[in-house]
Amino acid sequence: MLQLSDFAFAKMLTSEDFAYLQTHAKKVSIPKESIVFYQDDICNDILLLGRGEIELYMHAENDKKIPLYTLKAGEQCVINTSSTISRTPTIGTAQSLSDVEGWMIHEHVVKELMHRSPAYLNFVFSLFTLKFDALATLIQDIKFKKLDSRILSWLKSHNTSLVYTTHEVIAEAMGTSRVVVSRVLKDLEKQHLIIMHHKSIEIL
Repeated sequence: MLQLSDFAFAKMLTSEDFAYLQTHAKKVSIPKESIVFYQDDICNDILLLGRGEIELYMHAENDKKIPLYTLKAGEQCVINTSSTISRTPTIGTAQSLSDVEGWMIHEHVVKELMHRSPAYLNFVFSLFTLKFDALATLIQDIKFKKLDSRILSWLKSHNTSLVYTTHEVIAEAMGTSRVVVSRVLKDLEKQHLIIMHHKSIEIL
């Protein structure tokens, strides 16, 4: 597990500012498949993720999930940060994909650090740049790429020729229905791009 001192911005803090962070950081453990915050919540604290992964997603029509991005160790969630700093509702829900450990930093501490430390302020702005780029790519994919291309890209992102998954999981990741995914997968199989097995898909 990462320590507070392992975070990129922490290495650039003065000893006084890092001591301030350590004093006010609250250690937390969150079980797998827990909701960290819901869409439209207003966050009071920012999570610095030391271990595990957290998925961020939006609820669309018919309560379908639209994945936004995955938060990994050493990162700080931009949706969480934006809500905490601006006191506005979050645009998505955060759910742990594994057991998670990290530190909660209260709104007042975050704002004080941003005021005291240009290094921390730059770190926060860099998070917004990285995650907004990811969100812009997601929007482009949804708007311009056909579903078959999106599904193939999603399968290939697993970096293995045999992906263990289900039609329901793919439908959730694509923000569509199982019926539509099944039809597209059959078309991809007819094109000899994939082979469907029981609970797995082979990429050719």
